[in-house]
Amino acid sequence: MNLTSRRPSPFLESLRPVGRWAAACAARALPLYQAHFPRDFRPRAAVAGAREFANRGERTGKLRALAWGAHAAARDADDAAASAAARAACLAAAVAYTHPLATAHQTRHVLAPAAYAALARERGRQGDSRVGDREVRWAIAKAPPAVRALVRR
Repeated sequence: MNLTSRRPSPFLESLRPVGRWAAACAARALPLYQAHFPRDFRPRAAVAGAREFANRGERTGKLRALAWGAHAAARDADDAAASAAARAACLAAAVAYTHPLATAHQTRHVLAPAAYAALARERGRQGDSRVGDREVRWAIAKAPPAVRALVRR
């Protein structure tokens, strides 16, 4: 049997547009991280990894390491907006590891990049909830059908 001819699972393929959307959400918050930590590219690398996965890249240990790197950056950040932006990046890369289980936990994996990006932008504006609300509306408007399908499950 030729293992290289195996087709990717339909569920894994359904995560690619979700990953693209998650990366777009997280990328909107990245400037808040880079403004405080201009030499730390861990969150940016995680978003790049999420984009690579979304564009037919492999779900590898490298992608998982990029996600954990952004998670560490979030923990290390002493600024609330920067920390939330790094968490958005971490969770965007982690979308590739969403399981095909219909649970609230898996739904959180799908929606968390948008939620943390909104939180980052709100905190970047001294807690102005209107900024966060606008970001949530943007994320909803840009969500592809694959995001809506996973959330409905």
